[in-house]
Amino acid sequence: MLNKYARAFFTRVLTPFAALLIRLGVSPDAVTLVGTGGVVAGALIFYPQGEFFWGTVVITLFVFSDLVDGNMARQLGRSSRWGAFLDSTLDRVADSAIFGGLALWYAGRGDSLALCAIAIFCLASGQVVSYTKARGEAIGLPVNVNGLVERAERLVISLVACGLSGLHAFGVPGVQVLVPIALWVVAVGSAVTLGQRVVTVRRESAEADALAQGGNG
Repeated sequence: MLNKYARAFFTRVLTPFAALLIRLGVSPDAVTLVGTGGVVAGALIFYPQGEFFWGTVVITLFVFSDLVDGNMARQLGRSSRWGAFLDSTLDRVADSAIFGGLALWYAGRGDSLALCAIAIFCLASGQVVSYTKARGEAIGLPVNVNGLVERAERLVISLVACGLSGLHAFGVPGVQVLVPIALWVVAVGSAVTLGQRVVTVRRESAEADALAQGGNG
């Protein structure tokens, strides 16, 4: 749901910025690479040190590159298979860095192997959720399902919780619990979404096989 409404809103907001980058001669691929590099740096430098507020600020600044590069490609009329592949691949890298940074914090000074394990599960389940859709589409199925917690939801839940939790450094009490809560929500939501996609692929594949057999008959 966030993918549908938030993406449309921010695309409109960022269109003038995308147009400016085009006039400056910046390519969509360069925006994709710089954006991913910024997210990875913010996640793996700040989060393992427990600097959740500033880490989230850096990540948020760069995470919008995912919308800017696509907007630029559409304005240029250069949407390509390579651009789509690069964007999707680097999205996975960015997501891994965010949850990897949280896992490193809880494996170290955060001192919670349980939450470290949950962060790793969020990382892995997010990759598998994306893979199920890509693999289903690769075998010719539409994978027509809106999952409970997809990439946009994972990012919003995690980044909002981390940013608010980081306010503890400025004297705001009780906010440290938000990151553990967010990790559990993302973990459970990702597991449900994975189940939804697997069930959908099973149903669509059965329908496609039955249709093919009927046509052969």
